[in-house]
Formats: sequence, structure tokens, C-alpha cells
Amino acid sequence: MFSDIGALELVTLVLLAVLIFGPEKLPKVIQDVSRFIRKVREFSDSAKQDIRSELGPEFKDFEFEDLNPKTFLRKQLAENEDLKELNELRSTFDLKKEMNEVADAVHGRESASAPAPAATPAAVNGSGPDLLKKQDKPAPDERPPYDADAT
Repeated sequence: MFSDIGALELVTLVLLAVLIFGPEKLPKVIQDVSRFIRKVREFSDSAKQDIRSELGPEFKDFEFEDLNPKTFLRKQLAENEDLKELNELRSTFDLKKEMNEVADAVHGRESASAPAPAATPAAVNGSGPDLLKKQDKPAPDERPPYDADAT
């Protein structure tokens, strides 16, 4: 319940409680709060039991955590046979390796797994302009070429 409260926040809450209620009334307030929390838990547990009994025996393994959409989807994806085959196929495909091979081919380098193709276009093997490389900016005193079609 208090798993996301740090030590500093807990000390701050205790100090605030002592300042607000005082050291005389603080034990009584703690008892009242703990009694209230216990009653809420009992009410919640009895409501869950009532719902399970009303649903019947076909929902005996029903968990209320399954109503959370993330949990529900995760459980359904894990149980689906078609998706298991898809996950197996996906695990055999290495996207990073494929992307590295394509990048190596574009930049004219030989990849470790495949030999370079025999005939590559001029732009790929480096003899022509590299269209993927960012073009240099002109010097500050240099004017860019005039494009008559742009006006």
C-alpha cells in the first residue's frame, strides 16, 4: 500500500500528523484510521466474494486484476496460439542486422555476412555524389546560387 512512499515523505507525514493532532490525540487518530482501513478491506473482500459467487462456476478463475486493460491484453496475447507462432517468427528476424546490411550496401562497405554486389550504381559505390550525406552550408560571405525558377 505504501510502496511508493519514500522515507522522507513518511517522516514528513508523521511530523504533519504530530503538528495537526498533537501528541495526545495521535494514538487515537492512528487507531481510527487503521480501523477504517480494515473495514474498507473487509468490505472490498466481501464484495469480491459476492461477485464471484454470482458469476458462477465458469468464472471460478476470474481475477479482478484482469479488468485492467494492460493485464487483460497481456494475458490474451500470451494465450493466443497464432501470436505464439508470430513471436517465434519475429524472434528469428533480426531487424538491426538487416538494417546494418542495407546501410553497408548504401555506403559501399562490405558487410560481414554478405559479399558486396558485383555491379553497384555510381552513387552507391562512392564515385558519384552521396545523396544521403548532408550538404555543406555556404560560407557566411558566400551567396547561394540564384534559382530563377524559385521566384
